[in-house]
Amino acid sequence: MNAKTPNAIDSYVGSQVRMRRQLMGLSQERLADQIGVTFQQVQKYEKGMNRIGASRLQRIAEVLNTSPSFFFQQDPNEPLSLAGLDLTVTADPVAEFLQSKEGLALNKAFMKITDMHLREKIVALVKAMAQTQVDRSVSADQQKHDISPN
Repeated sequence: MNAKTPNAIDSYVGSQVRMRRQLMGLSQERLADQIGVTFQQVQKYEKGMNRIGASRLQRIAEVLNTSPSFFFQQDPNEPLSLAGLDLTVTADPVAEFLQSKEGLALNKAFMKITDMHLREKIVALVKAMAQTQVDRSVSADQQKHDISPN
């Protein structure tokens, strides 16, 4: 491993810190002030260039109102293990979406909804909309196949 190449786990943890910070609406400067480092250090943590020590990770978790294990988990229903971490170079599409402008806006708005029943209905609605789009795509593909000469 090249000394300048970030460790895959450090990169993953850093990207989770970045995602959570953005969801909380904190700037790098504000997080840095609250954990006692410079904003450049926060940048290095988020890129995985610098490893986050245990006590620092605990403090980051406190500031970001989560547990330290959050930064290692992909799915809260799965046990914590290296096998659950996406350590490949290719990005996770869900993580990419969550870090996009639209993903952040959607998540911030959704987090403000306190009624769990309403949240479940919104998730069901979005799933139904997505399924409708998939069904239309499949139908269009079938029509193209039925029309094309063999």
